[in-house]
Amino acid sequence: MNLVSFIAGEKALWGVTAGDGVLALSPEFPEFPTLRDVIAAQAIPQVLGAAQGRAASHAAGSFALQIPIPNPEKIICVGVNFPERNAEYKDGKDAPANMSLFPRFARGFSGHGAALIRPPESEQLDYEGEIAVVIGKPGRRIAESEALSHIAGLTLCNEGTIRDWVRHAKFNVTQGKNWDRSGAMGPWLVPFTDPAQILDIAIETRVNGELRQSDRTGRMLFPVARQIAYISTFTTLVPGDIIVTGTPTGAGARFDPPIWLKPGDLVEISAEGIGMLTNEVADE
Repeated sequence: MNLVSFIAGEKALWGVTAGDGVLALSPEFPEFPTLRDVIAAQAIPQVLGAAQGRAASHAAGSFALQIPIPNPEKIICVGVNFPERNAEYKDGKDAPANMSLFPRFARGFSGHGAALIRPPESEQLDYEGEIAVVIGKPGRRIAESEALSHIAGLTLCNEGTIRDWVRHAKFNVTQGKNWDRSGAMGPWLVPFTDPAQILDIAIETRVNGELRQSDRTGRMLFPVARQIAYISTFTTLVPGDIIVTGTPTGAGARFDPPIWLKPGDLVEISAEGIGMLTNEVADE
């Protein structure tokens, strides 16, 4: 049973997966307008308990999934976090001692099953399959040994990027990383109960059925616990914050010539124990 945010009849709701459909729980918990509020109240066990043994309230096809946390305070992405990713830059430099970070905005993501949008300003829409962690317990200067206890759940992310726009300035990539609906997140939030859920699991990306990315979280240069500890050094992490943990080698930009996403392409990102995030590409 996983947590979902969704739209049904133009109404934003949250609930849990139930077979092929979903069970809306937000009407029963008006004190929690969104899943972010559920997480902040440490109420995931309570809402999961309320759903036990119940059937779907909305059948498949009658709702549209949103990104699991539609209103996070912040989304922070970790770049160049797998060994071969550093080599892809071909700059002759060793992997840095500290992680590369950049922000993304919630409106840059579609939900599972919705379109990834290629804007008219560029044809260089690229994919990046990643695992995202959602913070459940606030903290500042969190010790690495305690970091995983601050996670509420896991989801998947296509950290879609407009490649030529990440080079519009000298030092930052923000422009290329924040086009509306250029990425995706979902399909749901898997409650985090065991470090084994993140320590060494496989993540893969396929485009039109072709395997493009494949690696394991155990090979991350900066493991998730270190990410949480490092990020919380300079900013307070709060419930609902999302950390997008890094993509393996194999994005379209790294082919020769590059292979950009085009309308009609189907991108599937999967990870052990989390599920599969699927989106088709469309022009704006």
